[in-house]
Amino acid sequence: MKTFEEISEFRWKTINDLVLEHENLNKFHDVIYGYIISAAISRLTLRHGKPPSPFCFFVMGSAGRLEQSIWSDQDHGIAFEDDSKHHLTYFLHLGSEISAGLEQAGYKKCSGDVMASNPLWCKSRAEWQQQVQHWTSTISWESIRHLLILADARPVFGESSLLHLIKENTANSVKSEKLLTRMLENTMHSKKGIGVLGQLLVETHGPFSGCINIKETAILPFVNAARLLSFYCGIESTDTRTRISSVPDSIIAPQEKKYYIENFNALLSFRLAHALQTDYESGHFIRVEHLSKEDKKELKQILKAGKELHDKTSRLIERRIQ
Repeated sequence: MKTFEEISEFRWKTINDLVLEHENLNKFHDVIYGYIISAAISRLTLRHGKPPSPFCFFVMGSAGRLEQSIWSDQDHGIAFEDDSKHHLTYFLHLGSEISAGLEQAGYKKCSGDVMASNPLWCKSRAEWQQQVQHWTSTISWESIRHLLILADARPVFGESSLLHLIKENTANSVKSEKLLTRMLENTMHSKKGIGVLGQLLVETHGPFSGCINIKETAILPFVNAARLLSFYCGIESTDTRTRISSVPDSIIAPQEKKYYIENFNALLSFRLAHALQTDYESGHFIRVEHLSKEDKKELKQILKAGKELHDKTSRLIERRIQ
């Protein structure tokens, strides 16, 4: 497959065979990324030559955590070795080519412009080090948001060591109590999924009225807690389950970790089985009236576990910074 059109056709022809198996689905997304990046390099080589220096293309968000559903948007960046204006121009063009190819294959462009076509997310290794230093020293709401996004970065093409150096620098910088406090403030509020009477809380207006937002009520409490724990404990992994399992037993007991991981696994399967999945946005919603009594019971248990992990993580960090 050499063209974006061929890759897109292959994606849509194949993906429906993977919709009920989370691990294989995410491996398949990585395969598509590899095809698109290779095709983008070939297209750009015809106009501007081969890549002028070693580089790493990395993904963030649910892709970085290996937690994508059928639909996924774009969150990605580039780190390259040599620092020159010519190289930056080349890799920004490459980022644009890759983004166009991914969009053609069904990956919606990031509404927040967290993409390698944006100079903020396409830099030389030296510039990345400076950028991380700026984010960790300013501690503004926007800087904290960018650090949290970068924490989920995972290499999918090129020299992975470039990203490793950047993330190592980030991990060394994010150890101050002040930074942890701001990160907690940024992620501590989550949307409630269960009401005071034990009912599932659904959207009351708009196209998803009668649906529960599975991303905001269920996924984010797990994801945000696990990411904070990774900073708190110095864990390098990006996926939520490995982050939880890597927490020292002295901080979270083994049985508790097993409980949280089992519920997160159940959540990923539940989303694949029940989310609307007609496009990227709808993939975050589940129509509650279509759920059986047992489905609702399972979902409530998942929501409960996510809140417990989120609250436990908040208490751990609050105790450290007091």
